[in-house]
Amino acid sequence: MDKAPRGIRVGLIVLGWFQLASCLIGAVMGVFLDGAGVPHEWLEGTPFGSFVVPGLILGIVVGGAQALALAATSARLRVARGVHAAAGLVMMTWIFVEIAVLLVWSPLQGLYFATGLAQVTLAVLALGAWPRPFLARDPS
Repeated sequence: MDKAPRGIRVGLIVLGWFQLASCLIGAVMGVFLDGAGVPHEWLEGTPFGSFVVPGLILGIVVGGAQALALAATSARLRVARGVHAAAGLVMMTWIFVEIAVLLVWSPLQGLYFATGLAQVTLAVLALGAWPRPFLARDPS
């Protein structure tokens, strides 16, 4: 990510670590603390009898995507920007599916959807999607 502006690189790293830590904390709360106070009624009508499987998915899939993005960034791999975009999309998909399955909404879901969207946006900008100058006309 050496070609992306420093602010974008730092933003992706901060978002990646924030989301990874959140996923791991959520996974521990789901798997080992029985949801840590999340009402069991939220699971009614879902395929889940407890928070264990959702916690594992959150930690392994969603957190794993963030860990891959951070590892690619740390190794200075060119693919890191794309992996950050994918990790942000995984986070947004997780939140979307969570709301659709549970049929409940929490402000935390809004926060994590927004951080996923911010990660995707920064990754796309890091990939060079921002035209320069921004309002230039297309030569064709």
